[in-house]
Amino acid sequence: MGEEKGERLSIYRASRSIKRKDNSLYNALRSIYEDSIFVSEIAQLWPQLPLLANLRCGLWYSSHFDSTCYFKSTDGHFNNWSFSTSRLNLHVAHLAGQKGGCVIVDSTRKGKRFPDSMSKTIPIWACVFNRAVKNHLRKMAALKESESNVCHEDAILGTSFPDWDCSLHLPLWVSGTEKAAIENRLEDWTKQLESTGADIGSLAFSLRKPLRPLWISQKSVIWLNEVPDCDSWDFTPIILVSASSSNGIVQNRTTSDFSWHYIPGAGDDEESWARHLSPRLFWKNAFDLINLVPDLCNQRVADIVEKDRVYHAQRGENAPQLVVKSRKFSAGNCDISYEASSVCCPSLSSEPSNNDISERSLDEQCSLFWLGSTNIVVGPTQNVADVAKDIDCILNCVSDLSVSLPRPNAYLQLDIVTSKADRFSLLNNLPSAVNFAKLNLSKRKTLFVCCHNGEDISICVSLAILTSLFDDTGSFDDGKSFKSACITKWEMRRRLVFICKFAINARPSRGNLRQVFSFLNRDKICPVS
Repeated sequence: MGEEKGERLSIYRASRSIKRKDNSLYNALRSIYEDSIFVSEIAQLWPQLPLLANLRCGLWYSSHFDSTCYFKSTDGHFNNWSFSTSRLNLHVAHLAGQKGGCVIVDSTRKGKRFPDSMSKTIPIWACVFNRAVKNHLRKMAALKESESNVCHEDAILGTSFPDWDCSLHLPLWVSGTEKAAIENRLEDWTKQLESTGADIGSLAFSLRKPLRPLWISQKSVIWLNEVPDCDSWDFTPIILVSASSSNGIVQNRTTSDFSWHYIPGAGDDEESWARHLSPRLFWKNAFDLINLVPDLCNQRVADIVEKDRVYHAQRGENAPQLVVKSRKFSAGNCDISYEASSVCCPSLSSEPSNNDISERSLDEQCSLFWLGSTNIVVGPTQNVADVAKDIDCILNCVSDLSVSLPRPNAYLQLDIVTSKADRFSLLNNLPSAVNFAKLNLSKRKTLFVCCHNGEDISICVSLAILTSLFDDTGSFDDGKSFKSACITKWEMRRRLVFICKFAINARPSRGNLRQVFSFLNRDKICPVS
């Protein structure tokens, strides 16, 4: 009996050892590199279309992404279908409208050809936006019917809006029963989108054809001499590229010197394998890492990560002195009702040349965002030097910074951790954050709100500040409107949509949003929303 148990245990240990070896860091990076070749080939078929990474997995599969998006697979899971108003990805629709389409890259470890984010989440998103655009065109046509027999929106779109395709387009492997269940929810999701106050009007202006997803994987057959031109389609294509091979067979591949194990969807769940290596660092050192002997990969990655950490630490120690120089805004409407067109400010400096843009990473191009004319800018802590000439004060939400400021009370550091580490960390620090912002914004000072990545904690802190200190028109009122208002979840979500209109990298976690809602409604008696 004991011998049988020992044999079973040894077999278990052996299988675990083999699995760890197959899922090694080198195998993951080599698999990503091989899949990136396929992604590059697809991108070259439609070079005029922008290439987007679906965070976070998709960001590993190319070094030349034009932007990012955030569609979660959980919103497409069976019987859990959802349209997220906190992840509208409105910039994707605008970008597709302006460029005639876009290409989105993602992958999955599971034995599927496509992740649920591509099979259902994005098709739902496209359909809901199409329905909202058609509703907007119908309303505008009704308003202008008495003034003219010609619909102005029809002239803009070059098509008759009654023919605007609002159908739900799903891949063939999604069952008819599941499709019918999703279609039953579309009307409610469309109303939710319209109630957020998202700027559907500007989207209707830029989107000349309805959005429609197309799916491409490594099993797709494409005749290179028959690749259709995007302009020939009667829709705006959202081309969904699943980077990895879905072959369920174990794949061992060989080079002239060694063999390695292919991992489909290797970029997924990077915390479990990447050893703090980021996509940016990987592509900066990709040639060296791929040509290493696998046994040396872990140490080489550790050296790269440490060198990058030291570089940023030294950069923080030598941060320049911040000068009193406010950013000048052109006259414009910052109304939170979103009647103005969407504007994204990816850089605080003067517009760089094309050569500068090509040499900068995606993180450097799109990590700093001014929230309209509110005098608030959000971004990661590592970009303090980039905003030095344009801001007056810093609200640092997470880590230490060595900065020199020209006046007292211009810097506040709060040690806020993620909601997974502490469910009340953000809630306990929000009073100090809002008071600091109130002190400075009341004097018309510019405020930089930063956290580790500029995507979660800093966004939630900015949401609390915007809701507490600004009115519905986006004007600073020292909290007068907030004192008499009861903030519902929909009102808070409407403010979040305003922030995401500018900070397109925003990815606030549900746990942190709950803490913001609790803060905004403390000591208030509100009806159930």
